[in-house]
Parts: sequence; structure tokens; C-alpha cells
Amino acid sequence: MLITLTTDFGLQDSFVGIMKGVIAGINSTAAVIDLTHNIPAQDVMAGALTLRHSIRYFPRGTIHVAVVDPGVGSARRPVLIECDGSYLIGPDNGVLSLAIAGKKPGLIVHLANSAYHLQPMSTTFHGRDIFAPVAAHLSLGVPATALGRSLQTFDRLALPEVIRAAAEIVGEIVYIDGFGNLFTNIEEHDLTGLPRQEIEITLGAIRISGLASNYAAANAGNFVAVVNSWGLLEIAVSQGSAQQNTGAKIGDKVKVRIASYIAGGRK
Repeated sequence: MLITLTTDFGLQDSFVGIMKGVIAGINSTAAVIDLTHNIPAQDVMAGALTLRHSIRYFPRGTIHVAVVDPGVGSARRPVLIECDGSYLIGPDNGVLSLAIAGKKPGLIVHLANSAYHLQPMSTTFHGRDIFAPVAAHLSLGVPATALGRSLQTFDRLALPEVIRAAAEIVGEIVYIDGFGNLFTNIEEHDLTGLPRQEIEITLGAIRISGLASNYAAANAGNFVAVVNSWGLLEIAVSQGSAQQNTGAKIGDKVKVRIASYIAGGRK
């Protein structure tokens, strides 16, 4: 059985290694893949987006553990969600929700059965004491229903709404990757029917003409807009960092307009 790990722990400390040690101590044959441990600290939306755009590339039956958990030790529930034959395990704070947006879960479980947790349990490291051991026991064939109580609902995140007007689409930055590329919530289907060479993308004072097919379409140091591998409109700097060049942050507005419409005076 395959287990993936997604956290905001980074690699400076021993937290990730300890989770892997717990899994190996329960199931030494489990294959563990690090999806990423560089989610920005406590950024639940970034963790949710990363899962959303990653889990489709893993085989049915994979167990995905996500620990981006600013509410650890509080009343928030640890949960397991089964959907389409795969499993998501983590805090019930929305981090699991975008990965199965639009789908109906087959099972939702509050991970309340302490028989499958490490004891004594810390109030600050549920990745070690709940999520890793539960994933390991599940990988050994323990039924999901044995891990706790059935639930009917779980917390969901919602992406910011894309606003559409006659000549303008307004979205915002929702994720910034390790290269400093700015991912927006504007999806490829939002651009359907627009002449890609005639659109103008604006971020503050930055204006980019046309939608390129790749980063190399711009000279080094120049801004470029692409539809990225997540299917989202992205602003980048060829061989550079758009975030460093703009100072952009999550939530900053990005506008898409038709250049000819603007030139005609109809703004």
C-alpha cells in the first residue's frame, strides 16, 4: 500500500522523519512518498490546492496524509475520507476538501478509536500520534470503519470566486510556488473563447499582453502569463521570480481583459 505525506513541517526539524518512523514501526513494507513538506506554515489553502492537483496521479487505494494543522490540540476533529477507492487522512479544517470537490465521499470517519493511536498522545503533534499510525494500520488492512465513528459531513474550503463582467475577468492569487510563480484562481475554462493573443493580464501596475504557451516565450527577466500544469492562469518571470519582482501576495487581484476592447475606449 502506498502512503503520501503532505505537511508544512519543512525539513529542518525531525517531524517528518518521526512520522515515517511511526509508519515503518507499524508496517515496515509500506511505501511512503513525500508529496511535499514545504507548504507555507499553517497555510491550509495551499495544502488543499497541492492535494487537489496531485492525487489524480496516484493509483487507486493510495492513502494521502496531509498535516497542515494550525488547530492541532483544539476541538477540530481528525478525520479519514474515502473517495473513489482512495483515502485522505488529516485534520478536519478543509485541507482535504478541495481534492474531492464535486465528488461524493464513500465514507467519512472521525478518527476517535485510540487503539490505533500512539500513547501517550501529545496535544501538539497529531501527525505522529494519530495520522501516521492510522495510515499505517489502514495500509495493513484494518477497515476504515474500525478507526472511529462515521460522520455525515466534513469541513470544506471554497476557492475565491472568479468575477466575470462583459469585458473583464477578475481573479486573485491563491498560491505562490517555490519559483515565485503566481497561481491564480482563474481556470483555463474561464478563458474559453477569448483570443489568447489579444488578452491583457494585469496585476497592479504590471501588464502582460497575450497568453504564452510556455515560460521560454518571454526573454529572461520579462513577465509571462501561461496556463500552468494545474490548469490555472499563472504569472511568471522568465528565469526569475514574479513574487520578488512584484511583491505580490495571496489575495492580490488579477484582471484579464480584451486588449481591443480596451483600445476601443470601452473599459
